[in-house]
Amino acid sequence: MSVTGLPFDDFRTLLRELPGPDVRALAAARERDAQLTKPPGALGRLEEIALWLAAWTGRAPAVTRPLVAIFAGNHGVTRHGITPFPPEVTKQMVANFSAGGAAINQICITHDLGLKVFDLALDYPTGDITCEPALTERDCAATMAFGMEAIAGGTDLLCIGEMGIGNTTIAAAINYALYGGTAAEWVGPGTGSHGELLEKKIRAVETAVAFHRDHLSDPLEVLRRLGGREIAAMAGAILAARMQKVPVLIDGYVATAAASILKAANPSALDHCLIGHVSAEPGHLQAVEKLGKTPLLALGMRLGEGTGAALAAGIVKAAAACHSGMATFESAGVSNKG
Repeated sequence: MSVTGLPFDDFRTLLRELPGPDVRALAAARERDAQLTKPPGALGRLEEIALWLAAWTGRAPAVTRPLVAIFAGNHGVTRHGITPFPPEVTKQMVANFSAGGAAINQICITHDLGLKVFDLALDYPTGDITCEPALTERDCAATMAFGMEAIAGGTDLLCIGEMGIGNTTIAAAINYALYGGTAAEWVGPGTGSHGELLEKKIRAVETAVAFHRDHLSDPLEVLRRLGGREIAAMAGAILAARMQKVPVLIDGYVATAAASILKAANPSALDHCLIGHVSAEPGHLQAVEKLGKTPLLALGMRLGEGTGAALAAGIVKAAAACHSGMATFESAGVSNKG
């Protein structure tokens, strides 16, 4: 990061200077799509996905090194009794991911996806957002930079996910700060907060946004004040993917909150992203609509872990395979329309 200026300065520069799509690769993919042995548009969104892959990788549509990256963080706001699970569960689930025992492990095996799990200082929860910033600017910027390194090993499709007890409260606070409405419209059950626990979540979100209200016009300030380490790292990973021509599949409510920060900073920041699925968490559909996106799947899931994005990766892989593997009318000796 920069040794002069403020820690966020480099990110502000990146967000102003985002690379656009590769128009030549997109045109070549469109030309091939028109020659494939099918009626125009017959594969629906699969055709759109193939063109999206070409535009944002700069080559013919292909997925050969897909990666699911899970970022795990803990949150000081959990001290208000907003969730039925203790913060220790975050670390326990990270161990479960490493042991291969979680849902995401099975989905990655099924679709032949790589998996990386990043433990973000789980023994040191972020600040309690109801009365202090979650992170300093320096710590937030450093965590975004860490997230940018998640794709350093190379990938051509990034699926981002998370784990963090209390982080649906964080996502609700971010959405409430960015989009307004009421806290109750953005707060859902998460891991099972109902009744009194749900009321505590709503109060925590209301209190946090009110406490920080004078600083929420800047999306990066929203991130550091109301976010968490996994949110910051996911934002960094999405940004790095854009710079390195890697398309991104965004998972559920919490991952979408990270993406929303970038969209608020630059309206084109998520052009290289698709939403993998719409979560059963009530605020997620609203958040997705604010982003102007249409999820690939709607399976009533609300697990996190990148599971919805990983399932959607199977669809993206199929779209690429259809585009590259199908015969053209000429090569198959099939008569095209007159």
